[in-house]
This record gives sequence, structure tokens and C-alpha cells, in this order.
Amino acid sequence: MKKILIILSAILLLAGCGGHRRKPDETPKEEPMPAIGFRYNNYRRVDTKVLKNETFIPMLERLGADHSAAYTMATLCDTVFSPRRMRAGATVECYYSGDTLAPVLSYAVYNHNRIKQTVFQFEDSLAIWNYRKPVVTEERYADITIASSLWADMIEAGADPSLAMVLADIYAWTVDFFSLQPGDRFQVIYDADMCEGELIGTGDVKFARYTSGKYVVNAIRFEEGNDKYYNEKGESLRKAFLKAPLKFTRVSSKFTYARKHPVTGKVRPHTGVDYAAPSGTPVYALGDGVVQSAGWTTTGGGNVIKIKHNNVYSTAYMHLKGFASGIRAGVRVRQGQLIGYVGSTGMSTGPHLDFRVWKNGQPIDPLHMDSPSAEPLPKEYLPQLQEMYSSYLETIAE
Repeated sequence: MKKILIILSAILLLAGCGGHRRKPDETPKEEPMPAIGFRYNNYRRVDTKVLKNETFIPMLERLGADHSAAYTMATLCDTVFSPRRMRAGATVECYYSGDTLAPVLSYAVYNHNRIKQTVFQFEDSLAIWNYRKPVVTEERYADITIASSLWADMIEAGADPSLAMVLADIYAWTVDFFSLQPGDRFQVIYDADMCEGELIGTGDVKFARYTSGKYVVNAIRFEEGNDKYYNEKGESLRKAFLKAPLKFTRVSSKFTYARKHPVTGKVRPHTGVDYAAPSGTPVYALGDGVVQSAGWTTTGGGNVIKIKHNNVYSTAYMHLKGFASGIRAGVRVRQGQLIGYVGSTGMSTGPHLDFRVWKNGQPIDPLHMDSPSAEPLPKEYLPQLQEMYSSYLETIAE
């Protein structure tokens, strides 16, 4: 009986051992190759930077490649990588095998920017290839109330400050960004481009709302029309004229019929607006039109450009330092086109732009002109636009 028990125990033990044997399909699978092209976690990483005036082969030798390998790698670059375009200060990731006392350079990764990299392989065989890190687009919402400046308040709200430039373009015809007041508010739904969890840029603004007291301007991105942004009524945010022909620091003199001239001391009309700005500041055409004249005037305006926009409106840009290339009488210009540069020519006490507007031949105040809208959205798209508008309102109300 005792023998039988011993035999049974042995059989059970063998059966148990057999149950733990690894089947062929249970062999541990090797981790998939990372998109960059090598398993960087298997190596010791050391970061360095391209030194000032450092060239390609000496850099590779400094990183640990022998001269022969560094020279051969230079011949492999061809159209993949341009050694002459290496930037001093650019980060190079070095991946070493072996121990710390005798490290062996296996890979070097040159970072062109936050997305593009070039990989140099020294392990097994020499090879070179480019890699772009994946970029993910996320929809984000920003709510900015002006306290000091749009740029600073963007940062305070945790938004990408470059978003301020995008908003300036969208609202170029409807909002004076140089006269924002504390309490003015921007609510923005936009795409943010992310790479490895880091914000690398601002994509499309899908919806924006600007509020200043009772003045509200909605901007809805809609691709089907002639323009990109419309309000909830389907009216284009693009106007026939920009709010201002330049980026100025302040309005130094306003429209008036009785101003003491800073040079002559005489009281006479100043039927324009003086924008103070540094000499050389770019000046842009307020709207589409034809240049009537561009040259020196003997009436104190110095270098002046006059543009006829249509049968109703004309503009003039005075005291210019000079004219943009190709600007002369008879040339057609587009809204926002560079036409000249701020100066202090003629009867002027300092660099500024004296800007003037005529409507039906009569001077009007540029700061209070009512610019006509561009072509509205075709009516068949209005239901789709208003559905988008309602959806965006729900989002910013959450």
C-alpha cells in the first residue's frame, strides 16, 4: 500500500510540473520598436549641445565616434541631413552602450526643433534617417479678461501668448487692439498642437467672442464662405478697411478743426490722426485701391502716399521715411500690403504717421469711420453656421 501511495505522489508531481511548462506561443514577445527607430531605453543617454564653430566630423568624434566612422557618416548625409546647417546650441542626444568607464556611442540624435530629429546609427552598421515626433491636436478653451495687456493676460490665463497675434488678425477690422480697456474679455475655442505633452503651437481658432461693455463681437470659423470668420448673422468680420494702417504706440494727435501746429505755432485744422511710432515702422494700405501719388510734397507732408479705394473713399499716409518697393502712381495695392515706413519728413517734430481719410471728397475722422463689411456668407449656409454658434455658446457656458 505504501508503494502505491509513493507511485501516485510521483505521478501527481510530474503532472504538476508538466502544467507549468511554457507553451511555444507563450514565449515573451519582444517590445515593439519605438517609432524613432531604436530602443533608446536600452542605452545610457547623455545630452550635449553643438559648440560654437563646431563642424560635423569633429562633433561626432567628440561624442565618441572614431574618425573613420565619423567621416563615413558625413558621406551618408546626402539629402537626409545638411552638416552646414547645424546650429550652435542645438541639442544632441547621445546614447551609449557598455559601462560608464568605457562607453560606446551607439546612436546620436540631432534636434532640429521640438518636432524634427535626425538619427545617426553607429551600432552594428552606419545609418542615418530623419524622424518627426507625433503632433496631437487638442481643442482648448481660453477665457482672458484684460488687466494689463493681452499678451501678459494670455500667459496669466495659461494660454499660448501667440494666440494674441491670431486674435489680432481675426479682429483686425472690428477691434482696436491698441485701445483695449481693463475688463475687456476674450473667450476663445481653439486647437492647440501638442508634442509629447508640450504645447508647440496654436492651430485654428474655431470660435472667439470679444466683449467690451455692451459691445460684443462673435467670430465663427466657417470654411464654406469667401472669408474665414463670420458673426452669428453671417456677416464677414473682414471689412473694406483695417482699423489702423500700422502698429502704433499711441495716438499723439486727433482729428480736429482747431489745432496749434507744433512747428509753425499757428492754429489750423488737422483733419487726420497722428500715430506715434518708431522710425521705420511698416505702414500698410488700409484697403484695396490704386495709388494716386507717391512722392515728396511741398505742403509740409514730406513723403506722402495717396490711395483711391473706390468712388467713395481715399486715404493719405504722410511724413514717411520712404516707400516700399514698387509703390508708385497707378499701382494697384491690396488691403494690408506694405506701402511705406514711418518717418519724420516734412514739417514734423518726430517720427509719426499723419493718416487721413476722405469720404466723398470730405475729410472724416479715421478713428470713427464706419467701414463697410465684405461679402456676407451665402444664405444657404446660415443654418449650419447658427448651429455651430449655438454649440460654441454651450461650450463656453460650461
